[in-house]
Amino acid sequence: MPDPHPALTAAESLVLTRRVTTLSVGCAAILIVIKGTAWLSGHSVAMLASLADSALDLVASLVTFYAVRYAAEPPDAEHRFGHGKAEAFASLTQGGLVFASAALIGQEAIRALFRTQPPEHGALGVGVMVVSILLTLALIRAQTEVTKKTRSVAVSGDRAHYAADLGSNLVSLIGIGAASLLHLAWVDAAAGLIVAAWLLWGAIGVFGEAAHQLMDHELPLEDREKIIALMTADPRVLGVHQVRTRASGPYMHVQAHVDLDPNLVLSVAHAVLVAAENRVLAAFPAADILLHPDPRGAAEPHGGAFGEAPPH
Repeated sequence: MPDPHPALTAAESLVLTRRVTTLSVGCAAILIVIKGTAWLSGHSVAMLASLADSALDLVASLVTFYAVRYAAEPPDAEHRFGHGKAEAFASLTQGGLVFASAALIGQEAIRALFRTQPPEHGALGVGVMVVSILLTLALIRAQTEVTKKTRSVAVSGDRAHYAADLGSNLVSLIGIGAASLLHLAWVDAAAGLIVAAWLLWGAIGVFGEAAHQLMDHELPLEDREKIIALMTADPRVLGVHQVRTRASGPYMHVQAHVDLDPNLVLSVAHAVLVAAENRVLAAFPAADILLHPDPRGAAEPHGGAFGEAPPH
């Protein structure tokens, strides 16, 4: 059965990530315009919360828009491992913006709990939230397809952010609709508090992903196991050890010591390692791979004992 998501070249991946980040910026801009119009008409706290969220989405999307492009720049004399961690710094910026937004929304929602007048123009607010949900769903679908094909961490993080927005939009829709139909102002304010809490939870996830990249966290266990399986697919590879992996923006870095027959001539050993690299690259086109040959049973310990630590 053919692979539904065949490996892409770095250039093809960059085209897809550029396209979907442009779409993300456009979607956020449209949502700001329609939500801003609805909030000015009805002054709903839930709508204000959703508007603030979309405003931060635009900032976050712009940060991702530029970070993806900068992270894809090839290595240079000052950055021998490339610029991939620009995506992690972008995630930290996004997380800080989301935390600030959640605090402001929560403050406004607490004040609104003591109001007795429900928001006006509830029908307009409901219509706007329905449109927002449909646009967000379309964007998440496009981001999901790009993530499957490119494994871009930036696009994956942006998708997670918009998935949280989808939930907040649903909560806002319930709050605006219930406040308008039941004439209960506190329902609208409660919806604003829920959105604020949702944003805080999303920010924690963004910070966690950024920390993984900045701390050179190992790749997911399933990816690591697949890499080892590809390296050892050739029977001439007698084993691998000191396998180290990490993600850096759109790229991943893989290092390993490969056990070979001590009697192999250098040219054959080189060919075995190149073939192993090519197998890994076929599955992970954005990988930067460094393999070191070890003569099985005739190599002294080297390379640092900490490299043998198993992944947690």
